[in-house]
Amino acid sequence: MSMEEITAQIASERDELEQRTLDPKNAYFSKDAQRRRPAEVDDFENLRTPFAHDTDRIIHSSSFARYSDKTQVFFRVRNDHITRRSLHVQMVSRIARTIGRCLNLNEDLIEAIAIGHDIGHTPFGHTGEAALAANLQKAEIGTFVHNAQSVRELQQLEHHGAGLNLTLPVLDGILGHNGEIESRRYEYDRSKLTWENLDKNLEHCLNEPGYDRKVSPSTMEGCVVRVADIISYLGRDFEDAVSLGIIAKTDMPWSIERVLGNENRKIISVLCNDIILNSRGKEYLEFSEEVYGAYSALKKFNYEHIYNCALLSHQKEQFDCMLTQLFDAYITDIRKDIKCKIIDEWIRSQPAEYRLNESPERITADYIACMTDQYFINQYEHRFVPQIINFD
Repeated sequence: MSMEEITAQIASERDELEQRTLDPKNAYFSKDAQRRRPAEVDDFENLRTPFAHDTDRIIHSSSFARYSDKTQVFFRVRNDHITRRSLHVQMVSRIARTIGRCLNLNEDLIEAIAIGHDIGHTPFGHTGEAALAANLQKAEIGTFVHNAQSVRELQQLEHHGAGLNLTLPVLDGILGHNGEIESRRYEYDRSKLTWENLDKNLEHCLNEPGYDRKVSPSTMEGCVVRVADIISYLGRDFEDAVSLGIIAKTDMPWSIERVLGNENRKIISVLCNDIILNSRGKEYLEFSEEVYGAYSALKKFNYEHIYNCALLSHQKEQFDCMLTQLFDAYITDIRKDIKCKIIDEWIRSQPAEYRLNESPERITADYIACMTDQYFINQYEHRFVPQIINFD
């Protein structure tokens, strides 16, 4: 047999396996995948499923490489065991795939959404996100949310403006993943899975503060990633905060600990088992009332005692000032056509129409969002901190 014949046979067997094993009502089948433009190797002549191919494209992107030095919650700490963004997305992927496997959903689609869902996150996590949003709103140039920026990077900015040409369900799941919104029930509407809706929702998310909270995934797989995002960070952030001495394990209220436990592995186990048990055979995901109550209470506890603690609040204020300074400086460079090597290189890496069609504020937001934590610090110091003069 020729290589082409073997590949065709593998693709056929792959599709037959999905037909036999995946939930016919809830799973999204690989054969239905859509791209905006044809893939270099047709998805149905590829050894990989379309969604596995998407995962590989994301993993090999420049944006994915930058995950390794981006904050999850705690930044500028000397502790190598504290969660970074790169570890977080892997944990989301593992948790989501476990849930998806037990519900007979498409694991390749789940993995692609999970691996790419935080690509658009800024340096210093949600602090950077809030600072960019505030600066864009002040300039009346829309707003900033990381899930929309993830789609923007993967679809428009990667590969020097060509994008990665990912499938519609993957981009839809990334845009709708908002892991800040907990719910007892997660529902999807497959009829909303269109390129037109994706483009409309992306545009609204980039321009209307709060609109991202109205967007939800159009596939069951996207819903799984959305809930796995929260499951992955609740217990992990609690344990990280304990490691840093911000809280003690005994600070967790008994009403939460009684249901979920006070260790990350126990919290993940209880939440995953509960949502699997209560979702099998249904066209939605659902927690039991008791577990959802504890799940929601733990999220509230984390916000009150961890995310809004005095230590992080002080760091957030400092970083917010730094980001605003650098944001304003880059905009001045662009408006006055000052040949700043750093921002010029970014603009030249994109197609010519990028400079013509995008505002200086949006260009600057794109550039800062791509930065790692350390790169941002380096650029800030280069711009605003006097350099050491060596007289030796």
